[in-house]
Amino acid sequence: MESTFSSPAEAALQREAGAAGLLTPLDDLDRVYELERVVGFVRNLGCQRVALQFPDQLLGDAGAVAARLERATGSKMFILGDTAYGSCCVDVLGAEQAGAQALVHFGPACLSPPARPLPVAFVLGQRSVALELCAKAFEAQNPDPTVPVVLLSEPACAHALEALATLLRPRYSDLVVSSPAFPLPVDSLNPDPELLERFGRQFPLAPGRCLEEYGAFYVGGSESISDPDHDPDLSRLLLGWAPGQSFFSCCPETGQTRDEGARAGRLRARRHYLVERARDARVVGLLAGTLGVAQHREALAHLRNLTQAAGKRSYVLALGRPTPAKLANFPEVDVFVLLACPLGALAPQPSGSFFRPVLTPCELEAACNPAWPPPGLAPHLTHYADLLPGSPFHVPLPPPDSELWDTPDVSLITGDLRPPPAWKPSSDPGCSALTPRPQLELAESSPAASFLSSRSWQGLQPRLGQTPVTGAVSGRRGIAIAYEDEGSS
Repeated sequence: MESTFSSPAEAALQREAGAAGLLTPLDDLDRVYELERVVGFVRNLGCQRVALQFPDQLLGDAGAVAARLERATGSKMFILGDTAYGSCCVDVLGAEQAGAQALVHFGPACLSPPARPLPVAFVLGQRSVALELCAKAFEAQNPDPTVPVVLLSEPACAHALEALATLLRPRYSDLVVSSPAFPLPVDSLNPDPELLERFGRQFPLAPGRCLEEYGAFYVGGSESISDPDHDPDLSRLLLGWAPGQSFFSCCPETGQTRDEGARAGRLRARRHYLVERARDARVVGLLAGTLGVAQHREALAHLRNLTQAAGKRSYVLALGRPTPAKLANFPEVDVFVLLACPLGALAPQPSGSFFRPVLTPCELEAACNPAWPPPGLAPHLTHYADLLPGSPFHVPLPPPDSELWDTPDVSLITGDLRPPPAWKPSSDPGCSALTPRPQLELAESSPAASFLSSRSWQGLQPRLGQTPVTGAVSGRRGIAIAYEDEGSS
């Protein structure tokens, strides 16, 4: 029964940790993992217990890194190698179980703020970048020196963007260099209001300028990747970037460039399809894909209110990492919405695929909120926090008497006319009183019960008191392909 709704305990011990890759030479550990900066971080806090979080591909170096840090700081190090959801998020729950006073996150990170106050240091890595080759590739794709362009990169290449911009600035006058937007430390001041923060990055734009005016040049990725859609960091940039602007990616080692316009078009087309599937859905499954990112409770309450306002039934499911086998236990659900960090929500699906589509919170917002999107906003938001009140992108639901709720809508998948919502949002969010109905009228029915009643087989029937009492007898032995009493054929 345990494996039906969650991963069994034995799976964590039997699962392979992925490709371990080549171990980093001992002479390069200090540079690759920035151990000097990590030692300063631990000493400044005076921590005696520190958690070190590694993704699967870096676990081969975890023991050597922890040993060096213990010798340099005198503190006890704990290695976190298996997170509950995604390795890009800070595992504050695992750190608390180890009694850690601080955490150091190694490898790619979504840079989402943690749900609980905990000092965190990020080590994104330092991938080698051929600056001369990347500069020539940039000049080949941007022959006009006056065109506005933003330099982007994967987290491991962020250290080389300023050096690349130094080579390009003598010719290009309107060049913006992005930088990782690390979560603010505990008890820190407000962020710099002059820096625009989006997609986990900071953009030092000039006053009066907006990000939609700029093209993009992304340093990262690899030519050996057979399917480039398996990069969630690049996917969220392509979805959120202005459709009318150019977007080029560049391999940091070879300088080989690729026009990402076609891929961005595929991602937006799939997003429009998922929005239509969400509008046709009657039952929505809300998957709790994170417990360690800030405002996940508020986002879950927002999505539940959103589905209720659109006349849909929602179920909250906490299943750990979603897999096709887990979600197949809920056939009455029409679509699932994964409430996770930006990288986790856009992570590639397993090869077996899901029997129902898995959406992001932004796609559910576009399907259920008739006021979405207002003009001038980005075509796609990748973080659920951007949908909540207090965000500049928040769009409140229309009032109950708004004509937007009654606007005729036709499904682009089935071609049928969608009915208006069965009920509208209440003006009092705390009111849950039932509306009186005529006698003998079914006031509310469960979608799960309706789905079960439509199936030809509804499970074993107890038939209590309708069958005679008999003694137990021996059943058939063997397996279905060859029982013992069937003989050999």
